[in-house]
Parts: sequence; structure tokens; C-alpha cells
Amino acid sequence: MERVVQFTGPHRVEVAEHEREPLPPGHIRVRTRFSGISAGTELTAYRGTNPYLTRTWDAGARLFRDGAAGIEYPVAGWGYSEVGEVTEVSPDLPAELAGDPELPAVGDLVWGIWGHRSEGVVPAERLVGHRLPAGLDPLSGAFARVGAIAYNAVLAAGLHLGEDVAVFGQGVIGLLTTRLAQLSGARVTAVDALDGRLDTARKYGAERTLNARTDAVAERVREATGGRGADAAIEISGVHAALHEALRSVTADGRVVASGFYQGDATGLRLGDEFHHNRVQLVCSQIGGVPPQLQGRWSVERLQRTFLRLVAEGRVDVESLVSHVVPVAEAADAYALLDERPQDALQMVLSF
Repeated sequence: MERVVQFTGPHRVEVAEHEREPLPPGHIRVRTRFSGISAGTELTAYRGTNPYLTRTWDAGARLFRDGAAGIEYPVAGWGYSEVGEVTEVSPDLPAELAGDPELPAVGDLVWGIWGHRSEGVVPAERLVGHRLPAGLDPLSGAFARVGAIAYNAVLAAGLHLGEDVAVFGQGVIGLLTTRLAQLSGARVTAVDALDGRLDTARKYGAERTLNARTDAVAERVREATGGRGADAAIEISGVHAALHEALRSVTADGRVVASGFYQGDATGLRLGDEFHHNRVQLVCSQIGGVPPQLQGRWSVERLQRTFLRLVAEGRVDVESLVSHVVPVAEAADAYALLDERPQDALQMVLSF
């Protein structure tokens, strides 16, 4: 039997069992070892705030349409940070894949996206080049996607050596953003409401830290930059008030990258204030694509592979971000902890 994590309603989680699927032509079967929980996107489905639960995404028009839900409970198989072992490869593969040395074989450890389920049945082309780098702990493979999200935001910020950047939100993706921005040559100010996460941000390369609850963030950023403001800010928390403070923190003609998954109305975001008067450039970073100016050289696939290479080279530490490895049978407790006590967890990983 296959075990699948599903949301049966807001704040309700169960592990369902399904009959094992036969392997279709052109697919690979993977036995899951670890699956990382996204404390952003997945919690929107857990809490019932995800826009797909009330509206339908029109992919052709690229608009949300009112009147019907795009998804309904139970919502099964969410998750986009999996690692596992190949157990079966279809003998009926597309001609262009047959003999490809980058195609994983039975016994190989691979990373990819197949959701919180004990087995993934994945089109073979989606696992080309997805062998886990040699010597990398399998747990690290669960960071390929979240690392790519952070990497994408850093590329969107267009940072240059010696520039100042403020990173708002120091959860898992925010901490990775801080580290990647520092590796890019920027001086990082890390902002969060939890002192424990700010302590970790300093270990990940932040030159200074600010507590969003107790510090006048924009004022402190301007003081630290001689009154100018940060060259760029990356907002990764998905909190509208944080996005507003990011807009206040950058210099005139500076850039703010909105990389959080914002929910509901934008309470606290006042676009007639600093955004308007300082001519701030506000851009969105979303993992469905890379910054337009980089599309000729970069892709989401390259982001993921490059991030894992940086981990394998020891330039980015992901293992210390894992606060909990939880048996899949206890998935409901894992989501409740992330939702109710975020200060007690960073990366939560389901173990199969």
C-alpha cells in the first residue's frame, strides 16, 4: 500500500493508504526516504487560505476566476522537496532518454518533486540529472527546491559586490537567501520577529540583524548605510507589513523582491508612501520561472542543480536547518507545530 499525506479540511491532516499504482511507460518509481514540509505554501492549504481553495486559476488567461474552487478537500500529496531511491525503471522509455547517462538507474538516490507519499511515480524526463551528488547526505536532497526559491530571489535582486541588501524573514528559505546573498558579495541585514532565527542568521552570513517587533527597521537600515538605504531588499516571509517595511528600507530607485506567498488583503501595505516617493522597483520572484533578463542562461532546473552543488561543496549548510525529522504517521503533529509554534521549528522533514 502507498501512504499519502492529505489535508481533509482546515487544520486537519491524515495519512491515507492507496493501492500501489502500476508503473506506466516512460516512468520511474521512487521509494521516498525524506520529504520536506514547506512552512509557507503548504500551510496555506493547511490553514485554508490558499487562493485555489476559493477560486480557479485560468492558465490560458493567467488569471484567477471567481465562482468555483480550483481544488477541494481532501488535498492530497502536497510537498515539493522529496528524496528517495529508484526501485523501478520502465523498460518503455522515450528514444531520446534510452542510454542517457544522466538518467538514474535502480538503486540510485534521486531528488525531485512527487509529494508527501511513500512512493513517487515520476515521468523519466523529470529525473534526468537528479541523482544525488556523491557524498551528499540524503537529507540534504530535500532542500533542492527551497534552495532554488532562495537562489531565484537573490538573482532577481541583481546584487553586486559590496552592495547592501535587507532580507525580511529568516525561516528556512530566508536563511538560505541570507547565505546566498552573502556569497554573492552583498552585506546582509537580516530581519525577523524571532530572536532565535536572528541568531541563526548571523551564522549564515548576516552582518547585522534587526528584530521586526522592537527595532525601527527602515531607520536602522538607513543609519547603517549612511542615510542612503539598502540597495535592495528581499521579502521572503509573505507578511504584508514586512513588504511595506522592505519598501521603506531601500534607497531611491532601489529594488524590492517580493518572494513570499502573500495571503488575503494587503493590510499594512501603503503604496502611496515610500514606494511612490522613492520610485522603488517592486518585482516578484516565483519559482515558476527565473528573472526575465536571465532566461537565456538560467532555468529553474539549473537553480536546483547549482544549489545542491553548492551544498555538496560545503558552501551552504542545510543539515543544521533541520529541526525535526518526523515519521510520516505523525504528520498531523508536524503541521500543528509549524502552525502554532513556529519559533520551535525550522525545517520539518517527514521520514518514510
